[in-house]
Amino acid sequence: MALSKTTRLQYLNALGITVWQSRFMPESLAPPIESAQIIATKIPLIDSWEHLRADVTSCQLCSLCTTRTQTVFGDGNLNAEWLFIGEAPGEHEDKQGKPFVGEAGKLLTEMLRAMRLTREEIFITNILKCRPPLNRDPHSDEIRQCHTYLQQQIALIQPKIIIAVGRIAAQTLLGTHETIGKLRGKVHSIENVPLIAIYHPAYLLRSLIEKRKAWQDLQFALQTFKSL
Repeated sequence: MALSKTTRLQYLNALGITVWQSRFMPESLAPPIESAQIIATKIPLIDSWEHLRADVTSCQLCSLCTTRTQTVFGDGNLNAEWLFIGEAPGEHEDKQGKPFVGEAGKLLTEMLRAMRLTREEIFITNILKCRPPLNRDPHSDEIRQCHTYLQQQIALIQPKIIIAVGRIAAQTLLGTHETIGKLRGKVHSIENVPLIAIYHPAYLLRSLIEKRKAWQDLQFALQTFKSL
C-alpha cells in the first residue's frame, strides 16, 4: 500500500530530510557467530538463484520451520550493487513473503528515496529467512543454521557495499557485541566488501530523537559508495 503524501512527508521530516528531495537488548543474545563463520567460510556455491530459493523455501534446519507461514528469501535486484541485510522477518513479512513490508519497511523505502535509490535497484534480505515467534530476537542456533543461505546470496550478488540494518544484523555480521551507536559512522569490511551499520527503521519510528544521526548514516553510506 502506497504511503499518502502526508505520511511520506512525516517520515521524511522525522529523518530531518528536506522536502525538495525527489524522490531494539535481546532477551538472551548468545555470543555472535564470528563474521568469518558467516561470510568467509568457503562453501560450495549453488549455481542459480532458483536452486537457492528452492532450498530456502523447503528448509527445515531449525524449529522456525514449524511456526512460519512462509520463508522470506529476499527481494530486489539480483545484480544489485547495494545489499541491505536486516535481522529477521516480522509478522507482515511472514504473511507476504517479502522483507521490510510493514511500517518499518515503508520508512526504509523513504530512506532509500532520500538516497536517490529505489527498492528495485537494491537487494534486501535478512540474517534469518523465517520469522521468530512473537518477533523475538534470533537465537544463535537459528543464525548458525541459516547463515549458509546468506553466504550464498552474497556470493551470487557480489555487492559493492553492504548495509547492516539495525543492531542485531550489524553485531551478527561483524561478530561483536558493540552497540549500534559505536558501530555506525565507520566503514567495516567483510571479505573486502565495505559494510556500513545503520539504525533500524523500526527503532527510528520509536526514537525520533535519532533522526539527525539516521540522516548522517545515509549520507555516510552514499559517500562511502561513491569512493569505491
